Amino acid sequence: MSVPLQVVEPTLEDYSGHCHALVSSLARAAGGHRIDLWSGEGSAPMAFGPGVTVHAWFHRRHRQSQMLRLMHRLLRGPSPVVLTTARMRDLAVIALVAPGRLPAGHVFLYFHWLRVTPLKRRALRFIAARQPEIVILCTTERLLEVFLGCGFHHVALLQYPAPEPSRAEGPVQFRRLLYAGAARSDKGFGIVVDLVELLAARNADIPIAVQITPDHYAKYDGATREDIVRLEAIRYAPLTLIRETPSPAEYAANFAGSICLQPYDLAEFRDRVSGVTLDALAHGCPIVATAGTWTAALIAPFDAGIAVSDPDAESLHAAVAKLRADYPRYRNGALAAAYAREGEPWAPLLERLRS
Repeated sequence: MSVPLQVVEPTLEDYSGHCHALVSSLARAAGGHRIDLWSGEGSAPMAFGPGVTVHAWFHRRHRQSQMLRLMHRLLRGPSPVVLTTARMRDLAVIALVAPGRLPAGHVFLYFHWLRVTPLKRRALRFIAARQPEIVILCTTERLLEVFLGCGFHHVALLQYPAPEPSRAEGPVQFRRLLYAGAARSDKGFGIVVDLVELLAARNADIPIAVQITPDHYAKYDGATREDIVRLEAIRYAPLTLIRETPSPAEYAANFAGSICLQPYDLAEFRDRVSGVTLDALAHGCPIVATAGTWTAALIAPFDAGIAVSDPDAESLHAAVAKLRADYPRYRNGALAAAYAREGEPWAPLLERLRS
């Protein structure tokens, strides 16, 4: 590539979520090649590695119109364009403003998940017919099959980049329970609050740390706001509330010696990749997951945690007891699951860019 790579990540505002880690991973894999990063207004002071120029372009209130203007500009330039967290509306914008049929290797959209409906399938088929050279990258086989079935010709599996597994030697003892990442109802935040209530009612002494930071743009859903009020009213001495978005180093340190609670909604996460899962495994942190989710399928072959069929406070408590009783074995299983994902996940993108 003789021209900069144009990477578009509109919701990248701070260290919340996994946008920063995702873009940093791509920058490392690109080996210092020049990257223009088009991100949120809060990203200006952030570092992403050598060769990355940050354009703090997107503002929350004007994000949609800004995306239209930016895509109109980038699609007429010589540089490849990569959307690292693509959504259906991004694909629609590209189809709307493209200057005719796009050439091969010009636009790459990385889809982490997609809620598929009949209307979306029709829209995908329409866009695929108009723009057959768009490259679609997917985190899962099911997503890949959806895009292929709708007529896209250039579709590839790109395993979600995982952090490098911890190389720490020696035994690590159980330290606490952990809810990591933004507080959201679809991630079972209310169930975790129920568990804290249960621990308090039983006069337990199990330490638990709960991150209560919001998602992008400091937003909470209504149920989560109510659950945070409920959580703050619980008198449980071993409870630690993580009120500020941790730095990458602080976030990583939270997993050591922990059991990660992920009672995620099955309908939302059946085929949806979780960055928190990958972070936990990389640090040898066993997981309590919802049976049937992507996370549950990932941990099962390695005994990297326990999946519960109908997550509630009681089932989480029982799973935690089992994990604590044999913590070193489950920790080793978590690391084994992380080692199994080592490699170069960005190869499906970089090989196409270099061809």
